[in-house]
Amino acid sequence: MQIFYIDWKLSLISLIPLPFLILATWFFKNGIRKTFQQVRNEVANLNAYTQEHITGMSVVQAFNREEKEMENFRLINKRHRKAHIRSVWYYSVFFPIVEILSAISIALLVLWGTRDMIYSLSPTATPGRIIEFILYVYMLYRPMRQLADRFNTLQMGIVSAERVFRLMDTNDSISDEGKRHVTQIQGEIQFKNVSFSYTPNINVIDNLSLHIEPGEKLAIVGSTGSGKTTLISLLTRMYECNEGEILIDGINIKELPLVDLQRHIGIVLQDVFLFSDTIANNIRLFNTDITQEQIEKAAKIVGADHFISKLPNGYNYNVRERGVMLSVGQRQLISFIRALVYNPSILILDEATSSIDSESERLIQQATQRITENRTAIIIAHRLSTIQHANNIIVMEKGRIIEQGTHEDLIRLNGVYKRMSDLQFSR
Repeated sequence: MQIFYIDWKLSLISLIPLPFLILATWFFKNGIRKTFQQVRNEVANLNAYTQEHITGMSVVQAFNREEKEMENFRLINKRHRKAHIRSVWYYSVFFPIVEILSAISIALLVLWGTRDMIYSLSPTATPGRIIEFILYVYMLYRPMRQLADRFNTLQMGIVSAERVFRLMDTNDSISDEGKRHVTQIQGEIQFKNVSFSYTPNINVIDNLSLHIEPGEKLAIVGSTGSGKTTLISLLTRMYECNEGEILIDGINIKELPLVDLQRHIGIVLQDVFLFSDTIANNIRLFNTDITQEQIEKAAKIVGADHFISKLPNGYNYNVRERGVMLSVGQRQLISFIRALVYNPSILILDEATSSIDSESERLIQQATQRITENRTAIIIAHRLSTIQHANNIIVMEKGRIIEQGTHEDLIRLNGVYKRMSDLQFSR
């Protein structure tokens, strides 16, 4: 405002290009944000494609798909390059516009001041005054150029932050409003008329009722898509039942805080995920309450101590990303230790021996018999040899229980289980 007190005419002259600068900044702001969004999306696509194909390199090589996948990589990389060039274009156009408008402002000052000095009877402009206002113009436009540069950097951060905030703002479909805290459970489980569907009108679990006694070892078998894993997901509250209820020790699981429920349930999945860290940290999952002695004790129960002790640095051996330094069977054994070390009251084995060789399967069967003592166990299996000693076996089909009993009972029943048994043991 001080320049208006010095000379309001020259002040107005110097600010004539300002509306055009504001308009250019508005277009720049909108355009650069969209292009940076495209750049970040293409970077994400490029990184995902690269990581996926490095992980699946053996499959690509086995089916002679190197050239085709390289062609796809070039296409994705080309889209990324085009998006980046668009962002550079906005950046490279905006700065010359600022410089041009700054030059126009100075030119107008010089023209007006010269005309005033030559033609005016009482000129207010002097060479010193004109130079003074030229310096003011530089002082005005220089911060704007710097601000545009910072804005460019800020937009990169905003676009990245939006992706994170969008994920953080996603509503959790599982409500964690349980208030009944339990320190210990016996392990009794009841499914009462439970139904669930991923898509409307197609039930994956259809009006299922099941009672599991404390300490009972229940095995679940069935064809792919029969609802075995979904049943476990409902018990651990990865999903909510559409109808019916699930009780643990007579308490509806919705009344239990998720942290309490999941603390009492140990689970071993078919697909084991290991972090790029040591074996010990992958077992304790950074829970400092779990001691090295507990880890080694659990490893001996599972039968994994013999191979871990032979590794360089033993339990401090780094398995790298997704556990690539270990075999599939070894990763599965690590997941067994991980579940055991938390000493759960309910243990779930979701096709945990499907990827293990015969020797490891023998060790797992022996370990399973030991670790399921005095705790409820639910075993999902394709290999019927691993569940013959279960207290109860249910056969599922289309979300329903179609057969139930011990191994001997189901063999005598001469139904679906008997046919599955004949197919496996006749090989």
